[in-house]
Amino acid sequence: MDYKREIEALINLLVKEGGSDLHLSSGRPPIIRVTGNLIPLMKRAVLTDLDIQGFADAFLSPENKILLKAEHDADFSYATDQARFRGNAYHRQGSLSIALRLIPKVIRTLNELNLPPILETFTRKQQGFFLVVGPIGQGKTTTLATLIEMINQTRTEHIMTIEDPIEFVHESKKSIIDQREVRIDTPSFQDALVSMFRQDINVCMVGEMRDTETISTAVTAAETGHLIFSTLHTNNAAQTISRIIDSFPADQQSQIRIQLAGSLSGIFSQRLLPRISGGLIPAYELLINNNAVSNLIRENRIHEIDTVIETSSQEGMIDLNRSLAELVRAGEVAVEHAYMNSMNSKVLERMI
Repeated sequence: MDYKREIEALINLLVKEGGSDLHLSSGRPPIIRVTGNLIPLMKRAVLTDLDIQGFADAFLSPENKILLKAEHDADFSYATDQARFRGNAYHRQGSLSIALRLIPKVIRTLNELNLPPILETFTRKQQGFFLVVGPIGQGKTTTLATLIEMINQTRTEHIMTIEDPIEFVHESKKSIIDQREVRIDTPSFQDALVSMFRQDINVCMVGEMRDTETISTAVTAAETGHLIFSTLHTNNAAQTISRIIDSFPADQQSQIRIQLAGSLSGIFSQRLLPRISGGLIPAYELLINNNAVSNLIRENRIHEIDTVIETSSQEGMIDLNRSLAELVRAGEVAVEHAYMNSMNSKVLERMI
């Protein structure tokens, strides 16, 4: 089999069907994900171990092949003329598998993503810490890329992204934008963040905060005049703040609460729901760090943050249940999908 040609054919099919992911594993035909659903490509042959190795050889750089052999999985990026992918090669029961996530080449606007215009205000800040959170596969990276591109187009700043691997590719416009890939351009997220202080950076997007050291450095950078964007795999704003604080030893938690209370700009939580008319549409929650929120963080009363969000819509905060209810009333989302994504279905029931 000509594996590069087969990859092109599968990618063309994925794009044509409006899919988001491609899965390649031995013992199964190729499988694509479309609007959240996995669809086996039954007209294609069942893949063998030899096929998966052939695909891996086509996808992976020599460095990533070494990493895969040593650690049994490897992240990588792959680009064609019409699409770019974030990929992961991994072992399962002794066999190799590959998962690919489609990264659109064109970075869409907030309006095109059906995201609230108020997010633009966070791109105009000079410093602070803004997080986009949610479960895996819910569009967090896409939202971050849109926010970074808005700064790139409207401000004269030095922007850095630190990613593993690089996903959306930005071209410098009004801003200078440098993109660093972990293991290729820098040993780790932490190393890249520390060196950022010597590189005249104004804005930094950290693709993922994987450890306490990275979180601590990111918060410190936000305190010292940088605008920091990042992401966590958490469900809502309150859980995100708790996760950050709880990642530190007990004797350091008071200090990180004080730092976070002062540096946090906001937290945007999103998830993608099947749209009745086809495709996906986001539901979301937005926390804005005002005096009330800052005090709750400092005093370790995180459990009260949900109430602040629910009662602060006049300040621009967005409650997830209200977002879900509006989607249902607008005929965009089925009631059952709204309930599946609600953190408090009883409250949602009253709103609908």
